[in-house]
Amino acid sequence: MELDRIETYLDSPNPQERMRAIVNLREYTPEVVVPLLKRRMYDKEFLIRSFVAMGLGYKQTEEGFEMLVQLIESDSDYNVRAEAANSISKYGDKGLPYLFELFVQDSHWLVRQSIFAAMEDIDCPEILCQMCMLGIQGDDPVVRLAAIANLRKLHGTSQADNALEILLSLATAPVAEIRAEVAKTLRSFDNPQAQAALVELRHDLDYRVVAATLEGLL
Repeated sequence: MELDRIETYLDSPNPQERMRAIVNLREYTPEVVVPLLKRRMYDKEFLIRSFVAMGLGYKQTEEGFEMLVQLIESDSDYNVRAEAANSISKYGDKGLPYLFELFVQDSHWLVRQSIFAAMEDIDCPEILCQMCMLGIQGDDPVVRLAAIANLRKLHGTSQADNALEILLSLATAPVAEIRAEVAKTLRSFDNPQAQAALVELRHDLDYRVVAATLEGLL
């Protein structure tokens, strides 16, 4: 799509046309795209703001990074904040302090899940360990299970001992789903303590926990 037509669509009262304009910006350079995305940064439709956030992750400039920081700090919709977090991660280590701060401040499950996913490409075991602890201490069961699962990424890192300590403390948690997730994650650790805990969990009264200890053996 020609640039002048894109600009016309960006200002259209029809949200479908505004979205179409943003999608067609993929063919242009970041220097062209970012100022145009800025025009729709505060669009009344959260889906369009999400597309803006997504575009800023692929078309990277310093201005685009600052726009993403504004989105995670001020946007009222968790979908937009989650998408902005994912895009910030594409900027590498410079985005890590903002992702950590967002994780601390924003307890919505989708935002925290997006940050966990974004950490796949960022090598910082200290920060990941802190996020996992915060997730486990939080109230959301989905985030809690994701935090336990993410502890496996700390095997072989400077935070391996801390991760194992957390897992061992949860091996006797009253909630069966947590014990089952702990069992799955412990399989990534070859420490004798981890193996001993797995033996105990193999005799758990809940079949889901027992099944989790056996998954890797079948």
